[in-house]
Amino acid sequence: MVQPWVPAAMMIASGSIHAVVNAILKGGKDKMAGRATIDGSSAILLLPATLLVPLPEGAWGWLAGSAVLHCVYLYAMVRAFEHGDFSAAYPILRGTAPVVTAALAIGLFGESASVRTLAGIGLIGAAIFAMAMGQHIGRAGLRWALLTGVTIACYTLIDAQGVRAAPTPASFIVWMFVLMGMLTVAMFGVVSRGTIFVSARRQWRFGVVAGALSIVTYGLALSAFAMGPTAPLAALRETGMVTALAIATLFLGERVTATRLIGVTGILAGAVVILTR
Repeated sequence: MVQPWVPAAMMIASGSIHAVVNAILKGGKDKMAGRATIDGSSAILLLPATLLVPLPEGAWGWLAGSAVLHCVYLYAMVRAFEHGDFSAAYPILRGTAPVVTAALAIGLFGESASVRTLAGIGLIGAAIFAMAMGQHIGRAGLRWALLTGVTIACYTLIDAQGVRAAPTPASFIVWMFVLMGMLTVAMFGVVSRGTIFVSARRQWRFGVVAGALSIVTYGLALSAFAMGPTAPLAALRETGMVTALAIATLFLGERVTATRLIGVTGILAGAVVILTR
């Protein structure tokens, strides 16, 4: 039997790597081209693996829903980063996700959660939101960030069900990345009228690195979902906000404020509450 700390540790690592991927995206000039390059690279890197894993029988419906939601999520996230600072948009979209995920996991899928776990989830969500206070976001950026957070919650739940329904976690992970990458590149190509392919030539190296990291970060998350309950694990992934703050400060030139430090403290406190349930 897997020890409870294993999926928890996987989720915490996943969150930190996810922050790195999004910082790479934010640092690029053309966000849409960057995102298409990242997901296209993930698909190409994992395409040979489709010959090594079984077909995801029993999970095709979950895969289809996941691919569509990921496309909506990626588009909304690109727009959020275009309309707001990384230090404002990222906390809002990540802070929305664990709270909505917990509500849907309990309400729709009948998952159970203790009062202590729910308190930890709520603390993490509130702390992340607090980190966005006083930052420039604007109404458009706020709308896109909130939409991103809701879609994160939805695809998290779908993927958690899908990885459990597939013959093996690897089967779902490989096919999800391949299908999502193909759809994302096609969608962004149409939306941009082909201009992303020109921009992608100038930033493909970063895209390949981020694409490989994307496989690691979400592969860890999906593997963890196969071992434990959705809501608390999804919330633990948001501890990556600590890494995001470090990146924003050290590499993006953004200031560390008292509000952000309080937010980080709240995130860590929420994680402790969940881990000691």
